[in-house]
Amino acid sequence: MLRFCLLAGFLALTTACTKPASDPRDASIAAVREVEAAWVKDIATKDVEKFAGHYADNAPIINGKDAIRAALKPMLADPNFSLTFQATRAESSDSGDFVYTQGTYTQTMTDPKDSKKIITDRGKYLTVFRKQPDGTWKAVADMTNTDLPANT
Repeated sequence: MLRFCLLAGFLALTTACTKPASDPRDASIAAVREVEAAWVKDIATKDVEKFAGHYADNAPIINGKDAIRAALKPMLADPNFSLTFQATRAESSDSGDFVYTQGTYTQTMTDPKDSKKIITDRGKYLTVFRKQPDGTWKAVADMTNTDLPANT
């Protein structure tokens, strides 16, 4: 009986001291948060290649890197352009190969209707990232929702 109690106590102690395996979702979320921080820095350089490099080739609506570059060029050529964003929430799929982030952004640009006016837009975003075969993370879907009034 003493042996049984000692064995049970030993097993209880080893189980209590064993650290649970880390959740792959935590690592995925941490990796995507690093990607978003790098993305904000790359936007500040106004380099189209760096900005577009954060999108997967199959990004929806504006499909493919060439279309993304074409859409970004005039925006990044604007001397008043700046964009920052910060995730307020991040969730990972159980397998850890998809992560979505949502948060807020602030974008400043020249008014296309009045080149003397500068517009600051604040809003919300949702971005879906997919882990690529090489281990990097790319945005496969990216949507924004402005807080500006509809007539602006």
